[in-house]
Amino acid sequence: MSSTPDRPGGSEDPFAVAEALQSVVRDTAAVEREAPAERITEAIGTDDGRRDTVVLDEEMLGRRETVRVPTQRRPTPGRRAPLPVAALFATLWAALLTYLPVAAVIGLARTLEGSGGLAGAAHAGLAGWMLGHGVPIGTSIGPLALAPLALTGFVLWRLNRAGLHVTRAIGARRTGSFPRALLVAVAVGCAYALVGALAAILVDGRGTEVSTGVAASRFLALGVFGSLVGALRGTDAISVLARRAPPAIRHGLRSGVVAAFLILAAGAVGGGLAVALGGAQAADIIAGYQTGVAGQAGITLISIGYAVNVSIWAAAYLLGPGFALGTGTIVRLTEVAVGPPPMLPLVAGLPEGPVGAIGTLLLACPVIAGAVSGWALTQRLRFGRDSAWRAARRAGKGSAAVVEPRWSLLVTSGLFAGPVAGVALGVLAWLSGGAVGSGRLARIGPDPVQTGVVAALVVAVSVTLGATATRAFFRRS
Repeated sequence: MSSTPDRPGGSEDPFAVAEALQSVVRDTAAVEREAPAERITEAIGTDDGRRDTVVLDEEMLGRRETVRVPTQRRPTPGRRAPLPVAALFATLWAALLTYLPVAAVIGLARTLEGSGGLAGAAHAGLAGWMLGHGVPIGTSIGPLALAPLALTGFVLWRLNRAGLHVTRAIGARRTGSFPRALLVAVAVGCAYALVGALAAILVDGRGTEVSTGVAASRFLALGVFGSLVGALRGTDAISVLARRAPPAIRHGLRSGVVAAFLILAAGAVGGGLAVALGGAQAADIIAGYQTGVAGQAGITLISIGYAVNVSIWAAAYLLGPGFALGTGTIVRLTEVAVGPPPMLPLVAGLPEGPVGAIGTLLLACPVIAGAVSGWALTQRLRFGRDSAWRAARRAGKGSAAVVEPRWSLLVTSGLFAGPVAGVALGVLAWLSGGAVGSGRLARIGPDPVQTGVVAALVVAVSVTLGATATRAFFRRS
C-alpha cells in the first residue's frame, strides 16, 4: 500500500481533497479505472484495518448543490458631488463658522449701551463681520473702515478649508491640475460674493450704510484668494507649479515670505511688550467705560481682533517709516507727533517720544530677521527641506559630505527675496490701515508704499548677506 498525496490522483475535486486531508495517514489501493477522466478513487478507512475502495460517480457529484465562493470586490469609486452644490455648502459653512463668534463678541460689547436682545446682537455682529472682510460701514460719525485683520485671517483660513473640501468632493484631489483648482476657487468666490451681497442687504438701512456692490466685490476677492490656496493644496498643483519655476525664483519667493513673517513676528513681540508695559493705562481705559464684566470682556476681545493690525504697525515702526494714528500724526523711531489717542486698550503701548541713540538699535531687528532667512536659505540648499533648521545639529554628528550651493543661486535668490517681502509687507500695511469716522481718525495705519520700499531694500541686502556669509564661513559637515 502507498500513502495518498495531498491531492489524490492529482484530482481537483473538492470532496476528494477534503477527505484526503482528513485521512492523511491512510493508505489507498490503486483501482483501475475505465476512463481516468470519469472515475476518481478514494480510500475509506474501516474499523478492522481493511481498506475498501469506493467509486465516486461524477454525475452524482455534479447534481449536488454547490456554493459560490465570494470573491474580493473591487472598490467602486465614490460618488462625486456637483461643483455648485459642493461650493455652496462649503461656503455657507465657512460663513457661519466665522460669523457666530463675531456676533457673540459684539453681543458682549453691546452691554456697554445697556441694550441687549438677539436681534440687535445679530445685526451688529453682521456689520462687524462684514468689516472683517474689508467692507466699509457707514455710521453717524462717518465711515468705519478699519478691518480687524485677526478676523480676516480667520475668514481666510475657513475659506482655505472650504477650497480643500470642495476639491475632495468633486474628485480632484492630488490630480495636479491647476485649471481645476482655479475652477474650485472661482466657484467658491462666486458663492461667497452672493453671501456678501445678501449680508449687505440685511445690514443696510438700520443705522448703518453698506454698498451691495462693494460688499460683493470684497467677498469675491477674499473667496477666490482664500479658497485658491486650499484648492492648490488639495490638487497638489502648488507642487507642480513649484517644480516648474526656476530655482532662483522658487527659493527667493520662499525666503522673502519667511523674512516678511519674521519681521512681523518681531513687530508682534515689540507691540505686545509695549502694551504689557502699559498695562496699567490699558486697565484704566477699560475701567473708564463703566461696564460690567461682560462688557469688559467684549472690549478686550475686540482689541484682540486688532492685534494683527498693531503687529503690522509695529513692524513698520521697526522698519523706519512708522505709522499714523490720525490725520497729521506720525509715530516713528525718530519722531512722535500724535493728538489725543482713541480710548482703546491697544494705544496703551504708544511711545511718548522719539527714542534715543540706544533705541535706534531696534532698526537692527528687520536686518536680523532677513539674515536668519538667508541662513535658512543656505542650509536648505545644503541639507534639503526636512533639515534646514536642524542643519547645525546634524553637521556636528558626522553626516555625509554636503554639496555647497552655487554663489550665483544664493545671490539671485537673496535679491529676489527683497521685492517679495516688500510686496507682502506693503499689502499688509495697506490692509491694516483705514478710517474710524470722518474726523481726526480718518487716517490710521502705515504708509504702504514707504513700508514696502524700505522692506524690499532691507530684506534684499540682509538675506543676501546672511546666505553668502553662511556659505563662506560655516564649516561643511
